[in-house]
Amino acid sequence: MTHLAMTEPPAVLSPKLFLPSKRCALTLALMVLVALGLALFLRYGLIQNTPIGLACEAGEESFTCTVRLAVILLFVRGVFGWTALAAAVVQVIRPNRIALGIGLAAAALGLVLYNLRLSGLAVALLVLSLARVAPESRAACGGVPASTRRPASEGR
Repeated sequence: MTHLAMTEPPAVLSPKLFLPSKRCALTLALMVLVALGLALFLRYGLIQNTPIGLACEAGEESFTCTVRLAVILLFVRGVFGWTALAAAVVQVIRPNRIALGIGLAAAALGLVLYNLRLSGLAVALLVLSLARVAPESRAACGGVPASTRRPASEGR
């Protein structure tokens, strides 16, 4: 036998992808559910509610009418979609949990509040960002430096 046949191939470490931990994923899921609930309330409770709409259009000055007008102005200008898209671009370039959370929450608001195109594009980018390599300085949600982590083959 030759020397080359007896040696084992060197262990190749695959790059660590940006995948949130279970705790981080649960926090993100709760944040998206809250944003989705808020968006549904704003759409069906304030914006599309006929009596509230008629009262606000008749000139009533209340907090409800102010919030209704502010939300209408935000979705007419596409603020929810642009925010989701900006956070998704940041997430693709430099994956981190803050950009992922902002992108998911803004996309949930945008999808319900009439910013479908931009929010849909943002969701697609956010899904693609999960295939990116995690930053070297810290893990996805744990904050543990990459240099202190051991390869899986080392602990056995």
